[in-house]
Amino acid sequence: MDNNDNNNQIENANENENENEMKNLEKKVTKNLIKDYSNLLNGNSFKDFSIFVENKSNPFEIKVHKSILSSRSPFFNESLRQESLFISLNQFNKKEMESILKYIYYGNISFENQENLLQLLEISIYFKLNLLKEIIQKKISNSINYSNFFQFFFQNRNLNSNEIEIKCFELINQNFSQIQNNENLFNLTKEEIIKFIQFKQEKKEIFQFDFFQFLNNWIEKRNERLKGKKEKEREIEKKRLFHSFFSLFDKDSISKQDFDKLKQFDIFPKSFLVNIQNKVIQENQQMKIEIEDKNKEIEEKEKEIEKMKPILDQYQKQMKEIDKIFSDSEIIKDIEYAKKLQEWINDNDFFSKMKKGFSAKRDGFDSENWHKAVDGKGKTLVIIKTEDNFIFGGFTQVGFKYVQSGGEYINDSNAFIFSLRNDKGDRKPAKFTYKQGKEKYAIYSRLNRGPYFGNPTYFGDFSLKEKLQNGYSNFGLSYNLPNGITYGTNEAKSYLAGSYNSWVVDELETYFI
Repeated sequence: MDNNDNNNQIENANENENENEMKNLEKKVTKNLIKDYSNLLNGNSFKDFSIFVENKSNPFEIKVHKSILSSRSPFFNESLRQESLFISLNQFNKKEMESILKYIYYGNISFENQENLLQLLEISIYFKLNLLKEIIQKKISNSINYSNFFQFFFQNRNLNSNEIEIKCFELINQNFSQIQNNENLFNLTKEEIIKFIQFKQEKKEIFQFDFFQFLNNWIEKRNERLKGKKEKEREIEKKRLFHSFFSLFDKDSISKQDFDKLKQFDIFPKSFLVNIQNKVIQENQQMKIEIEDKNKEIEEKEKEIEKMKPILDQYQKQMKEIDKIFSDSEIIKDIEYAKKLQEWINDNDFFSKMKKGFSAKRDGFDSENWHKAVDGKGKTLVIIKTEDNFIFGGFTQVGFKYVQSGGEYINDSNAFIFSLRNDKGDRKPAKFTYKQGKEKYAIYSRLNRGPYFGNPTYFGDFSLKEKLQNGYSNFGLSYNLPNGITYGTNEAKSYLAGSYNSWVVDELETYFI
């Protein structure tokens, strides 16, 4: 590490240390400020104003600082403009007033219980302490649950907190099927029911039948309370209420499955029922169209399947043949490799008739044995696996021939070599044809050599020695290399077997018709 790096690290460390020191100082300033204002509230120095609370005949006096109250509370800012040395707030008790003064002076507030929360919310609204109001509303909202939401809902009527109301509506909505006969639910006012309907519609929720049952029962109970009115008048009032509610509903907010059930309430507005009926008709028509389209789609698919059936049958037959052929292979364990070979060779007869003619592990690592097994057999597939798990080989349509002495080039315009597995660089299986004009060097037969693909001058593109346990890989001599790879480079020489001549054969398998 050079001196510049050392200096930068030292500078960064100093900056972090300075930043932490500044944060600690800021915390200390805030802490001292809170302490100073606390002492100011609890002491008697410079207090110039009095708040009287509780009993009118014998009120409790709290001494405060007029300037602090007016700067922190819009209520006090307006009230203390008059030339006065005191204010009477008899609606609040000593404990409540002291609690709110702690917040006004130095931001401290105590949350003792649910009742205390509601009282504090009411006080924060009265003194126009908006930030405190938000804090308490959030605290109350987090305290509301299934067991207490009705209590908070009704207590909120005087406070009119939208956040508390929404939280209660959410719990009513979630538990409606369990509470639809709860007496508390029937204590909702008409305005609150309207708000609840609007709440559900904003959430784009479907109204189930149990909600309409509740509305009907709520109106019945309300009419029972209309003492002194005749039955006809109450019936008119019932219809009027129903109509006022259902003018709020969007037709899409009611489940069409409930439409027939809704007809039992004969006080529904006619226009409402017509809208719902039209909705059901439209949805049924749309469903019919969708079913017809789906049936047409199924028919087309069935026709396609019928056309594909011979091809699929042939494909399955080939797969079975491939699986059978390579069932005892030590090299082809992956069906995808077998499918690649079938794709490259592109000769259905080959896979239906091919046989395993040679296995080095079974028949011995010896080139003479290999030639005895494969020479003169025509179409021949050679597959090699190295000890490093490289899998490669070649295919010849002409096949190898017996040569008593020396060697012989064999021309084959359909020959190719391939790589099935090459873990270096995550290379995919690939087929490589001969270079233009090099088909005469497609393969080479020599008694004291194993499989030989390419011009033998430089050991071919790949070849095996007499004992079949190792060989050479000079890929690119007679066959096309992959794009971007240059002949003679280490990348070319190591592509098939992992190296030029240091690879070791684990297994050699040869197949032919």
